[in-house]
Amino acid sequence: MSTGDTFLPRRTSQRPDLPPPVTLPPSLAGNPSLPYPAIGTELHELRLQIPGVQGSVLGGVDGLLITHDVPSALDPDDLAAMAAATFGLGRQVSLRLGQGEFRQSTVRNQSGYFAVYAVGPQALLSVVGADAINVARLHLHAPPVAERLAKLLAST
Repeated sequence: MSTGDTFLPRRTSQRPDLPPPVTLPPSLAGNPSLPYPAIGTELHELRLQIPGVQGSVLGGVDGLLITHDVPSALDPDDLAAMAAATFGLGRQVSLRLGQGEFRQSTVRNQSGYFAVYAVGPQALLSVVGADAINVARLHLHAPPVAERLAKLLAST
């Protein structure tokens, strides 16, 4: 596949079997390159604190992008959609095993990692990392970031 290929189809309408999308306040909606400052700071700091983090995305559990801190080589809409798919599978596993609510899932690929963390009941933090990333350090730093993001989303 070439770099410009689209990996996932774009949604054109809300499915009736899914909860309605969360309406964002004006401070969070709009241009994703100008995110709500505190949320943007959290995403940017995660990249600075952990060598190997290539970028992060904050999206809804419905797969829709809220905001991001990723380079132009990564499609934040696709990452938000993949995070929601990862969440859906993780949630089904946790329900089937009776292990409580979804918290986190990590996918290791040949050249890197994709980790998804729950941000409250309605959002997900996804992180793309290089193969050399210290995954233990990521798992140490990302959950508190997810908790702070949940508080920021709840307070708006």
